[in-house]
Amino acid sequence: MYFVKRVTESEYEDFLSLPSRIHKKNTLMQKRFDEIALLKNNHVLSRYFSFTAFLCYLDNKVVARCAVTIYPYKEEAYLGFFDSENDTEAVRTLFQTAENYAKKNGVSRLTGPVDASFWIGYRMKSDKFDEQCFFSEPYGKEYYPALWKECGYEISQVYVSNIYKKLSKTENDDKDYKRRYDYLVKKGYSIVSPKRSDWEGTVGEVYKLLIKLYSDFPVFSHITEAEFKELYKSLKTVLDFSMVKLGYKNGRLVGFFIAVPDYRNRLCGNIGLAEILYLLKNRIRSENYILLYIGVDENHLGLGSGLSQAMFEELRKKSASSIGALIKKGKVSEKYIDKKILGQREYILLEKRI
Repeated sequence: MYFVKRVTESEYEDFLSLPSRIHKKNTLMQKRFDEIALLKNNHVLSRYFSFTAFLCYLDNKVVARCAVTIYPYKEEAYLGFFDSENDTEAVRTLFQTAENYAKKNGVSRLTGPVDASFWIGYRMKSDKFDEQCFFSEPYGKEYYPALWKECGYEISQVYVSNIYKKLSKTENDDKDYKRRYDYLVKKGYSIVSPKRSDWEGTVGEVYKLLIKLYSDFPVFSHITEAEFKELYKSLKTVLDFSMVKLGYKNGRLVGFFIAVPDYRNRLCGNIGLAEILYLLKNRIRSENYILLYIGVDENHLGLGSGLSQAMFEELRKKSASSIGALIKKGKVSEKYIDKKILGQREYILLEKRI
């Protein structure tokens, strides 16, 4: 018989250990430290919401898990930290309990997968499960989308990742992007890579622009600069700063493009000497880079092409491939340097009225 239990301290390990049973090591992207902090209500963002985790058992064995995150004064709550065996009845039983809990707390719509916050993780992989996952990619099993849909959830947003070809050192420029880059330089724009020693100031500039640009994204929530820096304090460690491009006009940051080496799943979970050595090796030169964050002030929209050209030049120097990660379908950035795209992967966000 299935039964669902609200997670208390005695069930923490049941909640934390399920993902490693469901996923293979090379696809496990679990951030265990975040999960522990959320369960204990001492995460850097915990003050913004209430976090309640649930487990579904079958004959005393955990078969599915999820968590409901409720923000005060919002009719929408988030359903996340989902993992499950391929068992529709288990998921239906789990979700029914989570939905009843949300309704009792004034919620009329659940959106997911959202792992508590925009800043922690959201979206579900929906295709190309046979291909190797990349660093920062949402993980999941191929049967997850069907389980959610069978429980009444419908797709509300679609995202894509562009898979770009490996560039040779003799790769030709895209003429339109090169022309735009040259034009911007003549107009007084400066596109540069920051120094590692300047990162503390740079990340503050990026925060201010990012908050402005991303505020209309689905499930976005405002956080302070101090909280942003705490969440992304490890970014300095993993960045190759030649792959960070910042666009300035009159001394003010008006655009950014940030890529990281593709560490795949080597920097998740417990990090030992092997992982540190892997990081140091691949931070200097990686075969593949993840184009994670791009943003341009609305008064400087042509700068996106110029930043893309600067990033293209770095990839060409390194003879590397790249992945334009997790772009909202229909955004102009989906089409950046589209002549170099080999394929796409897709991700979804779902919702349900309750």
